[in-house]
Amino acid sequence: MEKIEPRLFDELKKALVSFGDKYFIGDELNRSQISNDLRAYNEDLLSKLFEIDFIKKKYLKNVAGQYLFQIDQLEEAILYDDYWDTSYTKYENRVGLTSNGKFIKDNQDVVLDFPFKDCVLTASMTKEDSKNGYDDAFLNEVIEKDEIDRLFDKKILNNARRYDVNGETNANSFDPKKDNLIIKGNNLLALHTLADIYANKVKLIYIDPPYNTGSDSFAYNDKFNRSSWLTFMKNRLEAACELLRADGAIFVSIDEKQEAYLRVLMNDIFGENNSLEIFHIQARYTQKSLNEKDDFQPVMEYVLAYAKNKTLFVPNKPYDEYDVSKFKWEINELTAGQEIELGGKKVHIFKKGEYKIKEQNVPTLKGLKETWASGSLLHGNTSGKFFNTQLSKRKDIDGLEVLYKVEGIGEDGLGYRYFTGPKRKNSIRGKFYSGIPLERLNQIKRGEAKKYRPIVNYYDFSGDFGNIRLEGNAPFNGGKKPEKMLKWIIELATKKNDIVLDFHLGSGSTAATAMKLKRRFIGVEQMDYIEYLSVKRLIHVIKGDKSGISKDVNWQGGGSFVYAELMPKNMGYLQDLISAKTFDEMHEIYKRMLFGIGESQEAADISFKADLHKIEWDTDKVKFEDQKRLLIKLLDKNDLYYNYSEIDDKNVQKLLSNSDYQFNKSFYEAGE
Repeated sequence: MEKIEPRLFDELKKALVSFGDKYFIGDELNRSQISNDLRAYNEDLLSKLFEIDFIKKKYLKNVAGQYLFQIDQLEEAILYDDYWDTSYTKYENRVGLTSNGKFIKDNQDVVLDFPFKDCVLTASMTKEDSKNGYDDAFLNEVIEKDEIDRLFDKKILNNARRYDVNGETNANSFDPKKDNLIIKGNNLLALHTLADIYANKVKLIYIDPPYNTGSDSFAYNDKFNRSSWLTFMKNRLEAACELLRADGAIFVSIDEKQEAYLRVLMNDIFGENNSLEIFHIQARYTQKSLNEKDDFQPVMEYVLAYAKNKTLFVPNKPYDEYDVSKFKWEINELTAGQEIELGGKKVHIFKKGEYKIKEQNVPTLKGLKETWASGSLLHGNTSGKFFNTQLSKRKDIDGLEVLYKVEGIGEDGLGYRYFTGPKRKNSIRGKFYSGIPLERLNQIKRGEAKKYRPIVNYYDFSGDFGNIRLEGNAPFNGGKKPEKMLKWIIELATKKNDIVLDFHLGSGSTAATAMKLKRRFIGVEQMDYIEYLSVKRLIHVIKGDKSGISKDVNWQGGGSFVYAELMPKNMGYLQDLISAKTFDEMHEIYKRMLFGIGESQEAADISFKADLHKIEWDTDKVKFEDQKRLLIKLLDKNDLYYNYSEIDDKNVQKLLSNSDYQFNKSFYEAGE
């Protein structure tokens, strides 16, 4: 049956053909391109649309003599082309995750996570906040795509420091080919900053994002609306994908509550055909769970693994070292009339003339006129495979005739005959080569040969999770992943000197494990504990940390990394507002937002939508939480951090040290 399209599509095709191929993919409308230009209020597109009577009738509304263009309704009709007013669902042609009436894949909104780890906006971020009476009144802030102009520009980095075996020094240079990097700042904006240097260069991304449960042991609240969580994840995963090498992969830890939703989202972003595996990770002892009060106790977590291009990603399979003493190479003489065992099968060595074959069916050596001593091997059995794949290859070396199939030999009527070359006078003996090929034996002796095992999708790390409390001298308790688990992932997906990225760094487990495995790493963390937890852990690794996988890899210390921060602008004011406890404290912050503090801090960038004259400070009329929420909304989220394009501005240079200025020039020039 021919597809029946809505009339809207017929009208659009007739009108938009004047733009050439811009709004078409073959004969079909490029709905995504039309949607993007609608949201950007592209003047050429809108002018053309207003020429279409059907659109003017359906999507222009006259209100008090003024016409309003219902752009959201038009965009929705274009994106979901099987929408009929009489349908039970406007999504009859698609299945997927939705947020605010749109598929997550089509969602152009950006959900920002400030100012705390891995969450959207502010209230109940930490356990302490909850105790102090915060609620979720301003859980997140959505910024429309067409309102974003400077948000994703690369940022100025400050407070850059280098750590190595000699201690801490100011960093005034950066080499992306050898330096490890830790960044403090919003991970979404940090990913866009990293793209300038690391696009298509990262081999492995591993993240342990918020599970959206509300019971995580991290010092932040990770429970927020699922559609917000999915949009939060979408924007970061899309940015991260741009950093992956063509042969790279991403591994994401998650629990059973969000695993199915995250899998659908990652199928959208990376492609279902690039899914590598869903790994099942036992994180708790079953015995412990059985003693707890709930009837059902989960003991498993999951790791979703996707390649950027599955055809290019080659995993490093686990292997066992060969025991050289078990392998040999020898030559045995075979005597006519003898019965021996080859490959677990009894083989009879025929006497001359004992078994007759028509001469024309026997491919003998030149001048050979008689049947020689032969062995009978069943087709496909162990002995047969050995002779066919190994013994026959000795022909060019020893003059051994190639094995050939003989009808009527063996229980299934198929067998093999072999003999050893030119006729030797008065001899009917042949040679049988046992063991493994000499070349392979030498490889094993040199340690070059390995016995590879398949990659399974279940791993028991319950013991490692149970003993994780003090691993890395980082007391994060149950909120971190064991180094042994991370070692398994890193060794599966990378080789030495490959880059590993973790933009939910937490206690620094991924970076610490990568350093011990001689991989390069990039870590991003927004919480203040990055300095006294993540950075200190890595310093401990440099000094020779003995916990985690150190014994397994014989870690003796060494290595280095560079630490830097996205230079805060409005982010500093935002964090101050969140921490404010009284009206007076909040009022002082507001004054600084308007006027700055001398040369140490510039005034905040205030949203152009705000009417500052209407802000009320009468505590009898305004609630504390409402005032805090209002001041936070005043801040222009495009200017959370200083953009690199501002680095030569005199007012910005006053806030930067000479060392940081040189570091930024070195960092970004390396990517040019």
